[in-house]
Amino acid sequence: MKRKNRTSSDDLRREYTFDYSKGVRGKYYRRFMKEGSNIVKLEPDVAKVFRNSEAVNDALRSLLKVSESAQRYAVRARRTARKRHAA
Repeated sequence: MKRKNRTSSDDLRREYTFDYSKGVRGKYYRRFMKEGSNIVKLEPDVAKVFRNSEAVNDALRSLLKVSESAQRYAVRARRTARKRHAA
């Protein structure tokens, strides 16, 4: 079987035209919102600190735990303050 010569100028175009009147805006929007996205772009300084996605997930989970405990502490502090003022 002979190979075709791919160096001819007819094989590749310099410019492709796109008919924007046939394009659909937001074609995959509903599917994206339903399925969600798992891609996140990190800034270069943050990417230097975290070597992989597991490290990023661990850091975010620990941050969530800290924020949840801080919220619980704030709620308790507000409840005791109200009781003191009511008395």
